Amino acid sequence: MIQVFVTGGTFDKEYNFITGELFFKDTHLKDMFNLGRCTLDIDVKTLMMVDSLEMTDEDRAIIQLNCKKSTANKIIITHGTDTMVKTAELLASSNIQGKTIVLTGAMIPYAFGSSSDGFFNLGSTLAFVQTLPTGVYISMNGRIFYWDNVRKNRNTGFFEVLS
Repeated sequence: MIQVFVTGGTFDKEYNFITGELFFKDTHLKDMFNLGRCTLDIDVKTLMMVDSLEMTDEDRAIIQLNCKKSTANKIIITHGTDTMVKTAELLASSNIQGKTIVLTGAMIPYAFGSSSDGFFNLGSTLAFVQTLPTGVYISMNGRIFYWDNVRKNRNTGFFEVLS
């Protein structure tokens, strides 16, 4: 079984056409798995629905606790891209043994339809979590990164290996 923890981020943002604001309502992950015709044994659990820029240390502690207590050895975390590396660092320092944990996100909300990168990132992450050895990783733009050798390039919006 693959455990998926939802924490919010752009993946699950909705768009208010009147005000132009983005907001959270419900996760889209189950719909995304269904549309992708995913046949894997997946359990989706929403831990929170927050923008990663608003994520607190207490929020990260909730993610950490759920990863530790999960019986699954393959875990995906959907997360906002701005502080994804910070959460990955906490998880890597948590001495969580025997689990492959992959964080992923999106730059464009699922609610925007086929222009969202969420489907691509989610599909890539499903493949990575099944094939990587234990550890903590970040999956974005079809690439996999070690938690301690990645950053989000704020000029391009892409994740890249640290130089």
